[in-house]
Amino acid sequence: MTTAAALATGLPFLAAVLGLAFGRRFPAAARALATLPLAASVLLTWAVAVRHDSGGVTEHGTELTPTGALDITLSMRVDGLSAIVAALVATVALLVQVYSAAYMRKDPRYSSYAALISLFSAAMLLVVYTGDLIVLLVGWEVMGVCSYFLIGHYWETEVARAAAVKAFLVTKLGDVPFLIGVLVLGVGAGSFRIGAIVDGVPPGGAGWATAGTLLMLGGVAGKSAQVPLQTWLPDAMTGPTPVSALIHAATMVAAGAYVVARLYPVFLASDATLVVLAVMAALTMVSSALFAFAQDDLKRVLAWSTVSQLAYMTGGLAAGGRDAAVFHLLTHGAFKALLFLAAGVVIHLAGTGRISDMGGLRRREPLVFWTMTAGLGALVGVPPLSGFFSKEAVLGAAEHTAIDGGAGAPPAVTGWLVIVAGVLTAGLTAAYATRLWLRVFFGEARKPAPEPHGPTPVLMLWPLAVLTVPTVLLGVIGLNESWLPAWLGDADGRAYGSADAANGLLLQAPAYYDLAPRLGTSLAAVALLALGAGAVYALWRRDPAADPARVLGRLRGPAERGFDVDRLYDAVVVRPVWLAARATRFVDRVVIDGYVHAAAQGTWLAGGGVRRSQNGNVQVYLAGVLAGFVVLAVTVAVRA
Repeated sequence: MTTAAALATGLPFLAAVLGLAFGRRFPAAARALATLPLAASVLLTWAVAVRHDSGGVTEHGTELTPTGALDITLSMRVDGLSAIVAALVATVALLVQVYSAAYMRKDPRYSSYAALISLFSAAMLLVVYTGDLIVLLVGWEVMGVCSYFLIGHYWETEVARAAAVKAFLVTKLGDVPFLIGVLVLGVGAGSFRIGAIVDGVPPGGAGWATAGTLLMLGGVAGKSAQVPLQTWLPDAMTGPTPVSALIHAATMVAAGAYVVARLYPVFLASDATLVVLAVMAALTMVSSALFAFAQDDLKRVLAWSTVSQLAYMTGGLAAGGRDAAVFHLLTHGAFKALLFLAAGVVIHLAGTGRISDMGGLRRREPLVFWTMTAGLGALVGVPPLSGFFSKEAVLGAAEHTAIDGGAGAPPAVTGWLVIVAGVLTAGLTAAYATRLWLRVFFGEARKPAPEPHGPTPVLMLWPLAVLTVPTVLLGVIGLNESWLPAWLGDADGRAYGSADAANGLLLQAPAYYDLAPRLGTSLAAVALLALGAGAVYALWRRDPAADPARVLGRLRGPAERGFDVDRLYDAVVVRPVWLAARATRFVDRVVIDGYVHAAAQGTWLAGGGVRRSQNGNVQVYLAGVLAGFVVLAVTVAVRA
């Protein structure tokens, strides 16, 4: 299985290299290289998932050149978590490439775009499959570089260049402590192998585990756009819509939550890390849902919704619900890819991305209306769509931590934070999703739509139909409390409830592995869902031409700007760094270079004087000798 995993990772990488080398000269080959290798990767990842033995681990690695300290191993690790997440990544990446073949068909830089998508996918598959943290770090950083180029694809515009630089710098800011955290975990456990690190954590925890996981939260916050590094993701919407679908659904932003799930026993051993993660998740999910309600750009609404849904995942991890968080990662990957790809068709039909200019689009393309309705329903958590089951699984795990807890469970405060924030976010999510649905698809268009250039390409429509299936049906796996937890196993690959796992479970309480909805949290979430959606619908019915977001009043402007966090960062970080850079430049040019230039000028002047005295004129030499004789004579006379 590890050979198949290696091939699934290597094929998109090879396609990226060939696409960058030959794609521009052979456009037809560029499209083949974009889709065929990823199609093979999809088959391989699903084959690995099907052949995976529930709870088992298959790992094979080759030691790289000895470093003189801890060894680095090029290893592939296949277990329940990596198998199922890799299948999701490869499937979404293939659908994005197929969609892009039609969406970007007139773009002169399609070949480089498609190659970067393939490289991006290969990097995420490397993060998912690898069994060594240093190799994981390589894939982690390659994703960051690819995101810079893909977000800045339309580099002719200032806004795209600024968004690409912002995404790169903000994520790199989080990657610095992430790298240090990886080193701390490796040194503490005596190995960079994920299995060795997990097994090396003592039952009561360890200082190196707490320090390493706290530092790694910086990278998690950066990649998954959590507070305080959340501002880059909405600006990344300047990139092509298929890029947004890939980044938001299955790669990059999901990588942060995946790494926590990958090293979950290590995080679980540190109460301090879990509390920090819970606070980060609670602040992120509520604030980003409020920001989404205030946005007028369709893709920015979906971007802030991604930030909020990622906080559900990190919140579930903080509250002890690893399986629930992975469950939501899977369902979110399906419905968020569907929403972004559908948004691309909506923008194509309306000729604008501004919600305030749309209306009545359900009659233009019924398939897009129904598929996006399913995606928004799953985002909101409408039963029985997939998002309902995965969100309730997260809230159920948080409820168990808050009320029951027990030995080895996360602190109760993490559960309460996730429950309160999660239920509030359910109401806000229903409000902004209902607002988007009503103003895009109903009423009359507030701006004349452009003349249609023929029917929407089929390659842009059938990925929507494919993604609608898991969006609607994937949640039913949560009804069987033994299937997904047994499939995932614990971090050592031992299935929940197996005879050899008596001392190896992540958490002893079976409630953490029961993903079926709980009555209490379900009723609270559905009640707030109905309240949020009903309030927005009532406002819209009263005046369909008015924006329901007007209910925010004076809060709307700050919410639309993300509470001006960017201005705060500009004042606290950017301006001081800019002033320090100017001061450094002044010292370098005026002070340091001044000394160097003065020394050079003095030498030049001295040389010029010597040159004038050595001009070959005998009379000048005799005059000099005579002057010297006179000076000596006068000196002797004076001293005598």
